[in-house]
Amino acid sequence: MDIIISNTSDKPIYEQICTQIKDLIIAGKLKEGDALPSMRFLAKELRVSVITTKRAYEELERDGFITTMTGRGSFVSGANLELIREENLKRIETHMEEIVRLASRCGLSLEELTEILKLFYEQEG
Repeated sequence: MDIIISNTSDKPIYEQICTQIKDLIIAGKLKEGDALPSMRFLAKELRVSVITTKRAYEELERDGFITTMTGRGSFVSGANLELIREENLKRIETHMEEIVRLASRCGLSLEELTEILKLFYEQEG
């Protein structure tokens, strides 16, 4: 599992781990039933505390992304489409807030911004 920790990020390390694992699940790179590395192994690989990986796994489990079975490990939960949709909506909203700020600074009207969005949407579909 490719997880990159940034010491210069304003996000805590456990949150960086959690976010990157969520991204892998949302992107379909980790599928339902896939085993995650043990907390100890991941901590060793990332050179962080086991407490840090434990906190990340607890958060992922609380949010419904993984299931932990005592003695067996942690696994990607069954696809909760509503949960994945909600995560994607949060990401879209974050990007759109930045887009609106930039458009406003450039003096773009809502109509111009909408037209740009339509063009990108049509290219994607």
